[in-house]
Amino acid sequence: MRDFQSNIRQRARRAIALACTVALGLSLSACGSSDSDSTDKSSSSSSASSTKLTAMTGISAEGELGKEPKISFKTPLDVKNYSYQILQKGNGDTIEDGDRLCVQQIAYDAQTGKQLDNANTWTTNSPECSMVMNTSAINQEYYDLFKGKKVNTTIAFGFDDSSSSSPTASSSSDGVTTATATKYIIALTVVSKSKSLTRATGDKVTDIPADLPKVTLDKNGKPSLDMNNYKPGDQLVVQTLIKGTGQEVKDTDTVSAHYTGWVASTGKQFDSSWDRGAASDFSLDQVIKGWKQGLAGQTVGSQVLLIIPPDLAYGSTEQNGIPANSTLVFVVDILAAY
Repeated sequence: MRDFQSNIRQRARRAIALACTVALGLSLSACGSSDSDSTDKSSSSSSASSTKLTAMTGISAEGELGKEPKISFKTPLDVKNYSYQILQKGNGDTIEDGDRLCVQQIAYDAQTGKQLDNANTWTTNSPECSMVMNTSAINQEYYDLFKGKKVNTTIAFGFDDSSSSSPTASSSSDGVTTATATKYIIALTVVSKSKSLTRATGDKVTDIPADLPKVTLDKNGKPSLDMNNYKPGDQLVVQTLIKGTGQEVKDTDTVSAHYTGWVASTGKQFDSSWDRGAASDFSLDQVIKGWKQGLAGQTVGSQVLLIIPPDLAYGSTEQNGIPANSTLVFVVDILAAY
């Protein structure tokens, strides 16, 4: 859970094309995150809250709206953190509060003008869809920048990483930068929007086994858990509580979810996105096995009870205060999958 700057630097260093999430200070999943992630989260949240955007110039975009733009600028281009330039005004639907936005991105080395390797989502048609227009999940400055714009808008963001210890970019013969740039530009194009769910919605499941833990919801949707004298076994338990009507989740998807987790032996809560005030987005390839196995095949809008044995959770390793060899219980609201 990092802000715009720290998140995008992390992604750029890994050459991962997920600029919307990282660029706009969105909440990412804490499930399975390290202590260093928690430190980054607390240190970056204050800087995110004080972010002030400044307009920049010198970049242009050509091409059909909603298609991959041709980006050009004179090099070297001096860029600063928290800078932006609107390159193309969109012609689609107006972006409103509560919308989930999908964006495509291209990243460029500001010094050489070359693309960063593997940082063009247009080539794989893999838009990033974790941005939700909600001030509890996105920095106010970025919320104000996007709200009222239209789908197919392209905005460039500038980053100056020169004060860090990361290496400067090197160029290859094919015109693609293969190492990390210290000054770079990310061009984001909003390609679609949809209304984001805020909690599970659908039909309540009635044939739930009576011996399972009991789940109750407060008025906002946050779950509470009564273990109901349940004695967990060594198998994964997956019980749908509310059956949503959205698309089926694939085991390779990124999922947006509200969740709460408890240690089964004590009933003690150890994490909840509800307490942070924003849903979390995570790839099912990057979470514990019980999440991947338990959420794949479910549908968007569903609420799912997961009882995860240690071998599909954290095993014999203590994790952020969770004792070793713990069975974990989660209630997960699946809000989106992409």
